[in-house]
Amino acid sequence: MPLKHYSVLKGRPIAMRFGTGQSPHYQVHVVADNADFRIAVNVQSADGSEVEYLVRSHFVHPITDQLAALPEGLHPQQPKPGSMALDFIRGNLMQPQEMIPLPLSVPGPDNDLNEKLDQFVQRALSNESAMVYAFGETWGPEPKADNYFGFRPGRGIHDIHMNQGNPTGQFSGDNGPWQDGGLVFEFPDQKLWTAVFLKFQTQAWHTDDKTGNPIDLGGGTPTQPPDPTTPPTGQMPDGLVRIIAALVNAVKTPEREVVTLLNTADRDIDLTGWMLADKQKNKMVLSGKISAGGTLAVVVQKPMELSNQGGIISLLDERGIKIHGVAYTKAQAKTPGLTIPF
Repeated sequence: MPLKHYSVLKGRPIAMRFGTGQSPHYQVHVVADNADFRIAVNVQSADGSEVEYLVRSHFVHPITDQLAALPEGLHPQQPKPGSMALDFIRGNLMQPQEMIPLPLSVPGPDNDLNEKLDQFVQRALSNESAMVYAFGETWGPEPKADNYFGFRPGRGIHDIHMNQGNPTGQFSGDNGPWQDGGLVFEFPDQKLWTAVFLKFQTQAWHTDDKTGNPIDLGGGTPTQPPDPTTPPTGQMPDGLVRIIAALVNAVKTPEREVVTLLNTADRDIDLTGWMLADKQKNKMVLSGKISAGGTLAVVVQKPMELSNQGGIISLLDERGIKIHGVAYTKAQAKTPGLTIPF
């Protein structure tokens, strides 16, 4: 069963606690619409494997327009495209190689997850206009006081990490698409968004679109993909072919949208059967080859559409496995005739 109460919490952080003990979580006390909540962020997995993280210091994604319009409080989300739900893979939030493993706590400055999280929470605590958005599974309200901050009723949100790709075992029942956790910070006075994304080393990157369970591609691991020059049979390394630009707001009528691909390999790659997909998962099928080290401008065809209101573009191989993806905002698409570089 996927998560039962997937939501996003928007509020003001007012206190924090470092994660320690056998099941360490970094704790944040948040006030949202005159109600108290606790955000519990895993900084170590239950099986002892290290947590991987990615910090987007300048987070640019169409979801920020939706988040800014939210009132403070807790907002349940439908786990599907087009909602405010997060999906690391399908929402084009990152490439797997960008995730960095870090221990819970080690000597030295700024080199463990407690400190990585704390630097952004402290910035938000000291900025009266800052807001925090936490994505995950909710609990409460409970009749008892909160264990860490003492407010009543106890309630909050946890599973602030990737919630798919878990191997068979204790956490495989939490798997599901479009229900990943995350922390997003808004600093309106600086017109800045920052995001922190977490996953466990045991979680697979490629997952089933319906169940969120791992897909066995053979060769390599989610954190150590195969050598791009000698991929195993049937497997295409993530990002070997990349989306590097898109014209989403064309001047010509009828509108002529274009997506530009780059082949980073030292050999031609046959794109026959590959697909481009938009944020609604409408797909167009590709054909032909892209030369070694070359680019290819693909004119978008129906039913695929690139919205001027912000969106995502995904590149899938002939099996439907995601190879690369990008996202763009309404602000990036506002000027007609200009190509957006990624």
